[in-house]
Amino acid sequence: MSQIKLDAQPRNEFGKGAARRARRANLVPAVVYGHGSDPIHITVPAHDTMMALRQTNALFALPLGKKDQLAIVQDVQRDPVRQIIEHVDFLAVKAGEKTEVEVPVIVVGEPFSGCIVIVQSQHIQLEAEVTNLPSSVEVNVDGLEDGHVINAGDITLPAGATLVTPEDHTVITIIEPREEAEEVEGEEGAEGAEGEAAASSDDE
Repeated sequence: MSQIKLDAQPRNEFGKGAARRARRANLVPAVVYGHGSDPIHITVPAHDTMMALRQTNALFALPLGKKDQLAIVQDVQRDPVRQIIEHVDFLAVKAGEKTEVEVPVIVVGEPFSGCIVIVQSQHIQLEAEVTNLPSSVEVNVDGLEDGHVINAGDITLPAGATLVTPEDHTVITIIEPREEAEEVEGEEGAEGAEGEAAASSDDE
């Protein structure tokens, strides 16, 4: 996985006023936690950070001290209306260590004619080395028929990743909804026939 370098700068001002000033300067207040060290308060460029966060489980290189500090995003706070990034929590990591991440499930292929795909879980949890964090997992549903179930343990994982989500956790099911519709139509037809029979009996 390639590293995304952000121009991190030390931050000495705190509070809402300082945060507003930073945002007016197109900077995002952030904190780097981890490895038993005191939190490091920084600012990062707003636009570059927004673009970088489009990549799931991105690995960042933050120029802190004599060498870059590797980090992954632990939490992002956004304005609920404008969706502007207000604050970022980074987790400091080291090459060679592993961490747990959430990855989206991407469905590829088309199920058997008339069937639809029900995604029960949009994400699964994996453990992987921090310099090789997966951005997603693919699940191929091509040709699968009604009633087919794909559990987390059935998914082919990216190289080096291990599953954290329970293996029997249902991720995808394949159903054929037309059968249910036909049953409803059949019931309505039967009720109509019964109604007609009752009306005929009353006329007699």
